[in-house]
Amino acid sequence: MPNETNSQQLLRRIKNRRRTLDAYLKAAKPRAERLTYVCVISSALAASLMAGPAIGGQRFTNRVALSLDLGQPSLVWQILCSLAMVASVIAAISANLSKSKDAEARIVSAEACSAELEGLQAMVEFRQVSLEEAVALYQQYITRVPFVPEQLPRKEQPARRKN
Repeated sequence: MPNETNSQQLLRRIKNRRRTLDAYLKAAKPRAERLTYVCVISSALAASLMAGPAIGGQRFTNRVALSLDLGQPSLVWQILCSLAMVASVIAAISANLSKSKDAEARIVSAEACSAELEGLQAMVEFRQVSLEEAVALYQQYITRVPFVPEQLPRKEQPARRKN
């Protein structure tokens, strides 16, 4: 873009970075929410599976074994404990995946950076800040989101003629 001024170049970069951040947030938020839901539901399921035997004791297991024609009440304990263990492992894995990637902190940083860039964009558009100061602010803001790589837009290619 040879005829572009420095301010226009900066505005293009700001808009592009905001698009990149929006795309990141569009993917990261649902992923973080899913991990949270899986963790909560798995934990609740594990607790629910153990509630019957814990509260009802042997009387509970005897009734369940009789109603399901399992023969031995110990099978009820084994099945419920096995299912509770699986649910508990799923809860632990999803909780640790969420924490290991620090998803919430990254989402907050990306949202804050996007908001700051939106304000900077307005200041540049209305010439409320010098170009040097705007570039410095741009660099300061994007250093807070090193986990979101900058993706330059593809250059538009000329339309092909149809024969």
